[in-house]
Amino acid sequence: GVRALILCVATDDHLGMTFHERRQSQDRILRERLLAISGGSRLWINHYTAKQFGTPLPENVKVDEQFLEKAADDDFCFVENLSPADYEKQIKKIYLFKWNRVYPADTYFTIPLGEGGFKLISEQEFEGHSHKKITMEEWNHENQ
Repeated sequence: GVRALILCVATDDHLGMTFHERRQSQDRILRERLLAISGGSRLWINHYTAKQFGTPLPENVKVDEQFLEKAADDDFCFVENLSPADYEKQIKKIYLFKWNRVYPADTYFTIPLGEGGFKLISEQEFEGHSHKKITMEEWNHENQ
């Protein structure tokens, strides 16, 4: 059957993710929020992302370059420097973190939300460490 992953991604106002293969921005409060929402579940990241989580890594964080292949149902996947578009059909929920700024970008988040079968179920703003306002949107896929 099709997996049901939980995708986490941070973008700017134009849904930009990276520029020259580097993340647009980072924020430690956002990392804390990620760890809080994933709770005891696995949170998959790649080696690029692992650097911002420091050492030792939290117990539930798993690092693998092929993490979008290896993640199981209800695992969280924090995607920074690759496009998750190929996995669209395997995603049941998306946590979209918005920087509320515009940064240079050449990689974009291209999964269609509203018209793509995803429905916005919650939205909250929180104050980050380096960003006055970060918005967290929670999108559920209607078929999941």
